[in-house]
Amino acid sequence: MVENSDSLSSQNPNANGELSPDIEKLETPEGELHLRFFLPSGIELALPAPGIREVMNQPPDRITPIPNASPLLLGALNLRGQVIWVADLGQFLGDPVALNTQRSEIPVIAVEDQDTILGLAIDGIGEMDWLDNEQIQPASNVPDSMTPFIVGEWVLNPKEQQSLRLLDPGKILRSARWAT
Repeated sequence: MVENSDSLSSQNPNANGELSPDIEKLETPEGELHLRFFLPSGIELALPAPGIREVMNQPPDRITPIPNASPLLLGALNLRGQVIWVADLGQFLGDPVALNTQRSEIPVIAVEDQDTILGLAIDGIGEMDWLDNEQIQPASNVPDSMTPFIVGEWVLNPKEQQSLRLLDPGKILRSARWAT
């Protein structure tokens, strides 16, 4: 196949190494990809994207309650043929506001670590964001119930004392709290 050299020159850099004005230069993101989300009290947290298997909205009737299970567990759901537990992440972390399960859909983040999957029910899903792990600082003013699961925090707005805390999904999955 013979290509028109004029069409190639419009897509490739010119003799000066510059891109044609109709080609937009993409910036390389810095940091690692994280999912930002909210607990019922409005606390915003983040999870690293590699630990997330799936993010979904589930109708409450698709989460089957399990008798005599931990009060932290809302029940179980079928995730592509695999039954997984669904937990109230806010209650697990000691959030003072209860998760509203009387709504049309409950946001659930399925986290995975070493072939163990757990659905974390939350109040709201935020956005995916590239965050630089080198900018993480030790978390401050963290409730004792949350401390074991917090890796650190990014200070987003120092003047308003706004921060974003990073959770460790592996520590959540392996926690002894599930046995209570």
